[in-house]
Amino acid sequence: MKKVLLAAALFCFTFFFSQKNQNYLQIGYASICCGPPSEKPVITYLKEFKKKNQIRNLEILVQRGLGREGEFNLYVGTDHLTQNQRSRLKRGISAIVSNQNNKREQNSSGLVNFDSATVVHQPDLDTKNLTIYKK
Repeated sequence: MKKVLLAAALFCFTFFFSQKNQNYLQIGYASICCGPPSEKPVITYLKEFKKKNQIRNLEILVQRGLGREGEFNLYVGTDHLTQNQRSRLKRGISAIVSNQNNKREQNSSGLVNFDSATVVHQPDLDTKNLTIYKK
């Protein structure tokens, strides 16, 4: 019985404290009428950034179910990045988001929201519908 309790406690400890990052950049996908835009340009940029800067793990979380039309948020962990990498990541995401918003259809396509000055802390994250991004 003690071994089962010890194993359960160890499992719970590793599960709850496996979260590595404490600070995240938030990228919001909003809808106007016909669903949010694709996250593909941002994810492609993040994969290229990870490869170019030889970053082992870049944590990306997704929070779905924020609205009727499929609105969602992406959260990118920044704790394992240097200050220079963090600023380049913010500039790159800002450029990708701006480009994506400029190319959208004005009345039917959703918006991508990103504020490089806003950092979301791990205790402030709403853990409802929050999963690791896999694609």
